[in-house]
Amino acid sequence: MTLHIYQARLLHYLTESDRTERTPSKIANTNQPDHAQVSTIDHSTMLLPVIAGERIYPEYIADGALVVDDVTGRIVEYGHSETILSTYANTEGRPAVKVHDYRDKLIMPGFIDTHVHYPQIDMIAAYGEQLLDWLNNYTFVTEANFADPKVAHDTAQFFLDQLLANGTTSAMVFSTSHPLSAEAFFAESHRLNTRMITGNVLMDQNAPEQLCIPAEQSIRDTQDIIDNWHERGRQHVAITPRFAITSTPKQLRLAGELYASYDSVYLQTHLAENRDEVAFVQQLYPNHKGYLDVYDDMGLLGRRTTLAHGIYLETSEYERLRVTGTQISHCPTSNLFLGSGLFDLPKTLSYTGVSIATDVGAGTSLSMLTTLSEAYKVQQLQSNQLSAHQGLYQITLGNAQSLLLDDKIGNFMPNKEADFVIIDMGATELMERRMAQTKTLEEQLFVLMMLGDDRVIEQTVVAGVSRYCSAAL
Repeated sequence: MTLHIYQARLLHYLTESDRTERTPSKIANTNQPDHAQVSTIDHSTMLLPVIAGERIYPEYIADGALVVDDVTGRIVEYGHSETILSTYANTEGRPAVKVHDYRDKLIMPGFIDTHVHYPQIDMIAAYGEQLLDWLNNYTFVTEANFADPKVAHDTAQFFLDQLLANGTTSAMVFSTSHPLSAEAFFAESHRLNTRMITGNVLMDQNAPEQLCIPAEQSIRDTQDIIDNWHERGRQHVAITPRFAITSTPKQLRLAGELYASYDSVYLQTHLAENRDEVAFVQQLYPNHKGYLDVYDDMGLLGRRTTLAHGIYLETSEYERLRVTGTQISHCPTSNLFLGSGLFDLPKTLSYTGVSIATDVGAGTSLSMLTTLSEAYKVQQLQSNQLSAHQGLYQITLGNAQSLLLDDKIGNFMPNKEADFVIIDMGATELMERRMAQTKTLEEQLFVLMMLGDDRVIEQTVVAGVSRYCSAAL
């Protein structure tokens, strides 16, 4: 056993219970002139919580250290570098210690993506369509290739490598309707020991014949995947209807029955992304009160359900999301690329939990930082604000909370899994020059959010093991 100590600037987000559990070091007020030298838990920054009623606090340690156990892959402790190094210094009878010096870098918890399609990586940036035509002309054509096991395996491997290169250590992922596409993804994720969620996509109408699987067979496929992979290592299964348009009522109802039979399996699908989509659902389900009511009637809502987009919702639908605890995943680059619409983040957060996601391949980047940059612009167009602290909280602890994984990942609390990313805040000449003009941490983080992308990711660590190093290293 070796303890690895990473010296760096540390930034993460704490809940009220996390804050009270912390071993007191020196908690400073942000107005204190020398606050860069101390652990700062900022009580004045007001963040919109993913979990209603929760208080969220940024914690920043300018001269910090993170202690990782290489056997368990978990965090042992974090704090001031001087204190940590003296506490864990090699002495007789204590574990060996290896120190990694990243004092000019920023370490944050690994980024979490709550909605992304791994098969669509090969048709990212496909020109010229809105949602329904884009699906028919590009997406379904690409996904048909995943009947080939080699395509599924090679794409899963490439996609996961790309996630890690962008600092993303966990994700909720769509596969295709081919069961082997989910199997291939899980096999590669299990090899890397990344914490991932996926499932075979359920479709039995309004899609090409080769992608449609009869309702009973598709549910049997999902059941087999649950039996083989759910909670095996760090893998989780999500029951995955594509959306109401491509599933018959029978398939949706069977999906709901399967969902109700488990208390730990997830469910993911799409909701109210595009006006034509909403109108088509109303045409298919004329006896339902609206799009969300279709899912509600079929038993698909609940605290472990994540619905991507949710742009066009009525007040009654927001209220139903709140009652059921159903989560919304906001996908800004996708919404802009397909011309779908503008998502109101503060309004939706006032009703239910919201996570932030890339939605590749309608989304245009696997970088969660690039995604935050676009999320900021989407909110600006609606006279809403998205601070750097709000955004960085959301793609770490907030997304973990939305997925009910915050007991395992999302910040640096001891005994959580050691998924983290080492960030070079001056990775490009422009960023280095711009950072030199900043006067506060908040200014630096905003520059990171607006200008950062895969180039700032120096290293990505998964369960204590380095899984990506930049070419510069």
